[in-house]
Amino acid sequence: MASLRRSAAAVLICLALAPGVQAWGPLGHSVVADLAQRQLNPTAEAVVERLLAPEHTRSLADIASWPDEIRNDPRQAELWNTTRGLHYVDFTSGDCDYQPPRDCRDGVCVVAGIDHYVKVLGDKGQPDAVRLEALKFVVHFIGDEHQPLHGGSRDDKGGNAYQVQFNGKGTNLHSVWDSGLLKTRGLEWKAYADELDARGPVELPPRIPPLDNDYAQWAEESCAISRDIYPDGHKIDQTYVDKELPVAELRLRQAGRRLADVLNVTLGH
Repeated sequence: MASLRRSAAAVLICLALAPGVQAWGPLGHSVVADLAQRQLNPTAEAVVERLLAPEHTRSLADIASWPDEIRNDPRQAELWNTTRGLHYVDFTSGDCDYQPPRDCRDGVCVVAGIDHYVKVLGDKGQPDAVRLEALKFVVHFIGDEHQPLHGGSRDDKGGNAYQVQFNGKGTNLHSVWDSGLLKTRGLEWKAYADELDARGPVELPPRIPPLDNDYAQWAEESCAISRDIYPDGHKIDQTYVDKELPVAELRLRQAGRRLADVLNVTLGH
């Protein structure tokens, strides 16, 4: 995507106002990836295994957090600077109506990021190394987009600037939704995925007419959810956890199902 490269400088300029890019943390991203892999058709599974072979793994969970991890790798500095603005979308309107010229300028947002890397992943003319990198971004960005605060509409850097008390300590709402809520389960990612998978197929929301962009719809869903997850009094108590943890887990399950659908369509032919 040429616009991604051209807009890298613009991304760097606006980073001071950007929210943190890590969504779900390694636990949530691994859960989403594992749930998706359980739902792949045989053809897509075979392609995934072939692409993952140079990583010495067959598990999508092992590469699900890579797009966050490259921020600490000097060898990946250029790639990180180019892609760091693709982990989220900032809705500038509280109605959560996705308007690309306003909400995704120059194609720098998670909606455009998913679209770009899905196309690269599905291009059989690309070398496997390029398609592997695209697979990593697709797995990660679809997870990102289902974290409500990666599609927020408040002027608080995706909840990073909204301070809360959680477990007797000061933190921010974004961090709570990245990992704090999920960690209250006390489960490792595999056991967590097993528990969520045991609940059976997840029901997906109906299409939002007249929107014809699935990736944009997923972002709009997160935006709508994010409006209702700000705690009274800036305090995360057990009542909040009991209410919002099921929401977070539903988003994990929806992300896993949708990631599987994308991979099955993109790689399953």
